[in-house]
Amino acid sequence: MDLRKLKTLIDLVSESNVSELEITEAEGKVRIVKSGGAVVQQYVPAPVQAPAPAPAAAAVGELPAPTAAAAPAGHIVKSPMVGTFYRSSSPGAKAFVEVGSQVKEGETICIIEAMKILNEIEADKSGTVTRILGENGQAVEYGQPLFVIE
Repeated sequence: MDLRKLKTLIDLVSESNVSELEITEAEGKVRIVKSGGAVVQQYVPAPVQAPAPAPAAAAVGELPAPTAAAAPAGHIVKSPMVGTFYRSSSPGAKAFVEVGSQVKEGETICIIEAMKILNEIEADKSGTVTRILGENGQAVEYGQPLFVIE
């Protein structure tokens, strides 16, 4: 999506009574949400088509199921967007969660920076963090596993 078009859409949402806008185009999907006066936007690129057709066609946007040997036990918290993964709110600050931390549903567990916007990622299940799969300061993809909660 053209950066000028994206900026225009963000400006329109911030100046209007619209609280949420989602646009899907061939190159991806953009979701702009106005929350508490600030505009938060998410960009999800279109899925890349495999060069060879798979034996069983999957629905658009559906990720293939991992094999049982590679799948970690417990609930997996996945990245809702493409961006840079951070375990704390600022460099040198204490991480939101560590292995063994008890988390409640809705509690912030990390931040993903996308297009200079810091997006707080919340636990979608209560439990204990058993694994941290994301590396601090590293790029993450949409749907990439970040945490395992049991």
